[in-house]
Order: sequence, then C-alpha cells, then structure tokens
Amino acid sequence: MNTGLLWLRARKVIESLTDPACRRGIPLNVFASIEHDHAFRGDRFSTIVDIGANRGQFALLARSRFPAARLHLFEPLANCVQTLEALFAADNLVKIHDIAIGPYEHSAEMHVAAEDDSSSLLPIGDEQQRIFGTALRRNETISVAPLASVLKRTDLLAPALLKIDVQGFELPALNGCAGLLDLFQTIYVECSFIELYVGQALVTDIVMFLRQHGFSLRGVFNQWIDPKRGPVQADFRFDRGPNASN
Repeated sequence: MNTGLLWLRARKVIESLTDPACRRGIPLNVFASIEHDHAFRGDRFSTIVDIGANRGQFALLARSRFPAARLHLFEPLANCVQTLEALFAADNLVKIHDIAIGPYEHSAEMHVAAEDDSSSLLPIGDEQQRIFGTALRRNETISVAPLASVLKRTDLLAPALLKIDVQGFELPALNGCAGLLDLFQTIYVECSFIELYVGQALVTDIVMFLRQHGFSLRGVFNQWIDPKRGPVQADFRFDRGPNASN
C-alpha cells in the first residue's frame, strides 16, 4: 500500500475518534470517506440522495458535515443494508432503501466482488481485475427501480445533492433519476476514463448526459492514476448552472 493510502486511512481513524457523527461507525468498522470533504467546502444541503451507499462511508461524512440534512441511502446488497440499518438505527433523518436505481423496474444480478464496494450490476472487466485486483465472489439477485418510483418531488428539499458511486452503472443510474434531476443543485459521481466494467459508459458520456440536463462540470477530485495505464477514474462534481446547454 502506498504512503498516500496509509495516510488517508490514518486520517479516517482520527476523524472517527474525534467527530461524534463519525464515531458511530467504529464498532461496525465503517469510516467516513473524508477524501470527498474538499469537494463540498462552503456548501449547504437540505437533502442528500446517496446511490450506491455501500456500508455508509459517504453517509457518515454527510451526516457530519450536513447535520440537518435528510439522507436517502440506496443500497441493494443485503449485508451492506444490515450495516446501514445498524449504523443509522437512531437517526430519524436517514431513510434506507434496499434497491438499486435504474431506468425501469426489474430484478437483476449483482456481481458481488470480494471487496463489496467494487460490486456492480455490470460484469467485472479485465482492467478492473488487473489494476485493482477485483475478484468476483458471487452473484446476488437485487431489485432495480427508477428514483421517481421511490421518492416524491416533495421529498427533495432544496438545495439537494445527488451522489452516485455504482461501479460502471453510472449512466443507467442517471437515466433512472431523469424524472427528478431538475430538483438537484449538485451531482457528484465517480466516473472512469477506461472501461473497468463490461459495457460501462465513460466520462465523456456522463458529461454529455448531464450537460443535456442542465448541469456543467464544476470540479474533478480524487483522481486515480495507474503507473501503466495512466488516469483511470475520478470523482466529478456537476452543478446546475448557466454554462450547461439544454
């Protein structure tokens, strides 16, 4: 493990020990994803929709930084849902939805990786295995539905943040949010420069889609660069604004 990752892990432990909102994750071995902190300096959100919540890493950060926000966490993997329920059992501002978001309602096979935060509705690709050592553990049948079939427009109090981390399934997930995208001020999504999951859309596809829906690129964070393949993936922030064309 490189020095940067070791330092990040140390910072996460320190944050969990010193921040009461993050401390609840320690017994469950869940640590706030503080690497995203610098993407939201100066922001205020009343609603946060977290698609691909995994075990609550981003949700812990959101709860710490935006303590009054209402959180909607979407996570289809049963073991991760159990962790989320334990983590936020006493938090009445958090609602957990045990489904994935996509363009239409159906059941699908999730390709569950040995590290569950690398699991995807798309097959794990050769580059994902080569660069990150991701290995398939099993398949799990999950439910998929559009966001508008779960949330009402009145659930999304402004300003609202949409966070998506779904391992290659970003474009179908965004299509699944299409009926409500106009209610979000900010969209924060992990995207790839190369194909890590079979058939995934890449950064340019995501940028074009969101531009067509009124969003412009605000910043790029946490870029992962492979020594042999160059830039692999990063987190992209999009804001609704006048620079985007409809």
